[in-house]
Amino acid sequence: MNNRIWLSLAKMTGNEQKYVQEAFDTNWVVPLGPNVDAFERELGEFMGAEHVVALSAGTAAIHLGLVMLGVGPGDEVICQSFTFAASVNPVTYLGATPVLVDSSPDCWNMDPELLEEAIVDRIAKTGRKPKAIIPVYLYGMPAHIDELMAVANKYDIPVLEDACEAIGSDYKGKRCGTFGTYGALSFNGNKMITTSGGGALICPSAEAAARVKFYATQARDPNPYNEYWHTKVGYNYRLSNVCAGIGRGQLTGIHEFMAHRRRVQSIYTEQLADVPGITVQQNPGPDFDSNFWLSTILIDPVAYGCDRNELAAKLQEANIESRPLWKPMHLQPTCASYPFYSNGVAEARFAQGLCLPSGPCVSDADLERIVDLICKR
Repeated sequence: MNNRIWLSLAKMTGNEQKYVQEAFDTNWVVPLGPNVDAFERELGEFMGAEHVVALSAGTAAIHLGLVMLGVGPGDEVICQSFTFAASVNPVTYLGATPVLVDSSPDCWNMDPELLEEAIVDRIAKTGRKPKAIIPVYLYGMPAHIDELMAVANKYDIPVLEDACEAIGSDYKGKRCGTFGTYGALSFNGNKMITTSGGGALICPSAEAAARVKFYATQARDPNPYNEYWHTKVGYNYRLSNVCAGIGRGQLTGIHEFMAHRRRVQSIYTEQLADVPGITVQQNPGPDFDSNFWLSTILIDPVAYGCDRNELAAKLQEANIESRPLWKPMHLQPTCASYPFYSNGVAEARFAQGLCLPSGPCVSDADLERIVDLICKR
């Protein structure tokens, strides 16, 4: 049996152990510490952002971004339907209602025209505009950010970017996650870089970042007697000093990781170009520069000769991991009652889409195995 080819396995640079060892040597193994401070600074330099708060997960980042935007019971938040559940679930944590919006056909992210349609309709139906907008950069692909921000600004609705899959992706030369009021990042085990588990929130100011840190450390109010005093509900959301050490080591290899994933995607594009029924997802134009966190393909079952599930089964038989695209949230039982503004794109892409191995541990020999199998169909 051939060795298993994983979808997106983390790769260590060799520097992670140095920073983790420092944490142990100095006994900074509890949350917060020098690695956390340095990781926030170094990550900010990479992202082109001044104010970054390291957190326990990307989900925590989205949750705290919504807290900072004042989302609460009775509010509505516009979310992209074509995404992972963690983009939407934090809205419900706060007693608010997600309003789901379909995608543009080229980038697969929130459709700006549908976004405006949803805003106008929600105002007409509820008498209130949505409290926030959460666009997602699916599989690392930037959205039509200028158009989305224009709609958001027209109605004066803040944007919380879910850039959890898009660390290192650019739109018009600017990092995804730095366009809205807040931007959420993830360092889960399969992301561009990992801290084992973790995330971060990009904030608009030093004051906002301080407030996020306050909420992320159980919202303990300062007082002259060092008592435990709480006037707000807080959360245990800060990243540990040990995990931040892993992140610092990972950052030293991020440019290599990005280059590898983009090269993998280019190989799929070149090698599968003449396979009938197979389309490799591309940057829609020169403004888009995806990190191609995952390489994705669409399968036309008539032209190709088998459907997405049949191809996935053949890959599995060959010990190659693949995954269907995220099942749109409007098709999920947890979201069945939420408003949904549709153009059919998310369902169509989900029905035909498959994620292929693209992580930094995928070798040229692995790619040859994958391509050969797809070409043989």
